[in-house]
Amino acid sequence: MRKNKALYVIALVVSIVFIGYTTYSNFIYDPEASRFLSHKTDLKHVSLWLTIMDVHIVAACTAMAAGLINFARRIRERSPKLHRTIGYLYVLAVAIVDLTSGYMAPSSTGGRANSIAFNFINMIWLVITVIAVVKIRKKKIAEHRKWMIRSYVFVFTNLFIHLITTAFHKGFGMAYTASYTIGVYSSIVLLLVLAELVIRRINPDRP
Repeated sequence: MRKNKALYVIALVVSIVFIGYTTYSNFIYDPEASRFLSHKTDLKHVSLWLTIMDVHIVAACTAMAAGLINFARRIRERSPKLHRTIGYLYVLAVAIVDLTSGYMAPSSTGGRANSIAFNFINMIWLVITVIAVVKIRKKKIAEHRKWMIRSYVFVFTNLFIHLITTAFHKGFGMAYTASYTIGVYSSIVLLLVLAELVIRRINPDRP
């Protein structure tokens, strides 16, 4: 129980800080995303691209918050209807994140290699989320929790990418594009490993 609570508190703090920072950075400090777009070349329809990115950010923050709320034991046990509603909101948010990411992927920093990586993330995230839904519809609660953990870690994709990019770019002096590519591919592996470590730690097989 204490392990579960500690992990939840960590996720809560990280999510609040990340949502706050992302909201401030993208909608107040730099709504034109000038710093982010400076690393892209031949980007067409900038205004439309920025609008879609804004939708992407809102959907990602919604998925992060909805998933976190639904991992709370009190919500699951005392308000199953609310838990189900928030769960479907999470699935919708993930679908929107995937669709908007699919639009932006061809313009990824680093070119085609990173575009492929982002499309892979979109595909695997959606598949994992659908599996989680199928499991709960079959009343396989323990399996549903496992797959939801595997799905939820992907809400931290952007966070992991930028942390790793910053570490290689500013910490080791590598070119930004190369650092970003390392960040993208490393994040896929690290997030999948993180999910399995969390599953082992909290032992969701217990009712």
